[in-house]
Amino acid sequence: MRPVHVAAAVHVPAPPEQVFAMITDWERHREWMFMTDARQVGEHAVEAYTGVRPFGFLDTMTITRWEPPSLVRVTHTGRVVRGEGVIRVRAQDGGSRVVWAERLQLPLGPLGRALWPLIRPVCAALVRHSLRKLATLRPRT
Repeated sequence: MRPVHVAAAVHVPAPPEQVFAMITDWERHREWMFMTDARQVGEHAVEAYTGVRPFGFLDTMTITRWEPPSLVRVTHTGRVVRGEGVIRVRAQDGGSRVVWAERLQLPLGPLGRALWPLIRPVCAALVRHSLRKLATLRPRT
């Protein structure tokens, strides 16, 4: 089945090095990513739980590309979320531009595909909301 795409971008008033450090500080994801707790579980592995237990899902990921301070790419390997995600950071206007893009295989086969037109705007809004929260964070000192 054809993958679906979701992406959003935001300006963050901090240099790329600081922004990339915040994004890849997995424990800080709860501060900006909607209802998500994340942790690194291996040199190239991350787990993120989205939801309120027991209502949610585990998103397991393998880091497939690591280019600080500009790019982190993951492959989603979980039962619910499968596909690829990328976050790019580049200097822009005295701060950084962050672009978050996901290319995902929908769960539930044809039902997932049929529901996607209803779910897509919600997913896109949550990605935008999360990035706006990221833009308000300050680096740890």
